[in-house]
Amino acid sequence: MLPIRWDPLRDLGSPLGTLHREMDELFRRTFGTALEPATEGELLMAPQVNCFTKDQTFYVEAEIPGVEKKDLDINVEGRVLTLRGERKISKETKKEEYLLRELQSGSFLRRLTLPDGVDTEKIRATYKNGVLEITMPMAKTLGGRKVLIEGAEEGTKKIH
Repeated sequence: MLPIRWDPLRDLGSPLGTLHREMDELFRRTFGTALEPATEGELLMAPQVNCFTKDQTFYVEAEIPGVEKKDLDINVEGRVLTLRGERKISKETKKEEYLLRELQSGSFLRRLTLPDGVDTEKIRATYKNGVLEITMPMAKTLGGRKVLIEGAEEGTKKIH
């Protein structure tokens, strides 16, 4: 007997499938539907990411093993960063010859909402050993300052 990988989203009638649909609806209501929809395959193959800031730079690291650089596309529109690509797996072996096949091929899509203050005009990306690293400088935060209020009655006042 061959092992079968369990896929909780395969049966969309399952409680986990229901939760998945409800979470999708929550995000749709929260962030709107202006973004083009992704197919189920694109969502299942979406790369896992780390997002963090360090030294006034915003970083996105995405695991995308088995994808060639020429098959990756990065797009920024407003505050939405879109990672899109295609994983191509050799099809030299016929389907009937596989005993177990877990490697997926096809297109994927991942969208991230960028934080306020990210300079998307200076975005940079590198791809090495299956990890895509995207960096964007953060706008320097301005410290508070005093504002002078001029008035006829009491003269000039300082506020914080």
